[in-house]
Amino acid sequence: MSKVTLTLPAYRIILSLIFWVFILTATDCFAQVDIEKIKWIHGTSDCSQNKDSFAQVVLYDSNTYIIRQNKCLNYEAPFLYLFIGYERALLVDTGAKTELSFPIYQSITQIIGKKTNRLGEPLPLTVIHSHGHGDHKANDFQFLNKPVVALIGADKESLLEFFQFKNWPNESVKYHLGGRELTIIPIPGHDMISIALYDSHTKWLLTGDTVYPGRLYVRDWSAFKNSIDRLIRFCENNAVTFLMGNHIEMTNQSEADYPTGTTYQPKEHALPLQPGVLIEIRDACKGKTVAPTRDIHSDFIIEAVH
Repeated sequence: MSKVTLTLPAYRIILSLIFWVFILTATDCFAQVDIEKIKWIHGTSDCSQNKDSFAQVVLYDSNTYIIRQNKCLNYEAPFLYLFIGYERALLVDTGAKTELSFPIYQSITQIIGKKTNRLGEPLPLTVIHSHGHGDHKANDFQFLNKPVVALIGADKESLLEFFQFKNWPNESVKYHLGGRELTIIPIPGHDMISIALYDSHTKWLLTGDTVYPGRLYVRDWSAFKNSIDRLIRFCENNAVTFLMGNHIEMTNQSEADYPTGTTYQPKEHALPLQPGVLIEIRDACKGKTVAPTRDIHSDFIIEAVH
């Protein structure tokens, strides 16, 4: 038998493959966080006394992160999501504008660290947006022209071109991270380029500002209703554990929300919502030809934006 000698690059490729196969198949061996019970940083009554970090980074499992921006940096306090596969990583949103430091690019690169793809190259990062509003793209500049980063513009042309949509908004497309498949679902209504994202690994359905425990601001009523129907059909045909939105505005008391601009929310609603909420939203939309001024429910409030 002839002897086979592996070169150093070949060793790196094999070791990288072994590492990522282990990480992506052994997730069940790691204790996952109960996301329904996470105590999120929620600001302080006097932001000049706030001692929280610029963001709270929660490791859900070995390759899934949820990041919440500090409410004392911006009252919107959006949630960002980072998904890591063995070919690439994907960041959803870059956060809201702040006059103080919000080094999100630095944090993401530290999380990804020295991870490599199957060729032993630095793991590339793709940055997309749940929709085009400012509190979800204000820190795009930090990712601009950075090595191994693909920043996809928060506009319809960039979105459709990158994901190769052919029939927006009536089709879903797949995006692969390597051992991890994502489904991108158009859900216009809150914004013309709102999307939902389904992660095959966690079974989460990210619903952006379209569905979350807060005020569901509707700009296009017809499109919004169609998008809710689209999400319901998706849930009927796929295993969905939670709907994961971009904000928390509801309190932990039924039908009660925090006023817009609040920087201190000590009694917040949990971030995840059950998929059944979509049925409640659909039922609330029935028979209405225009969006309601303010339609209050236990876990959400539907509001028209003119």
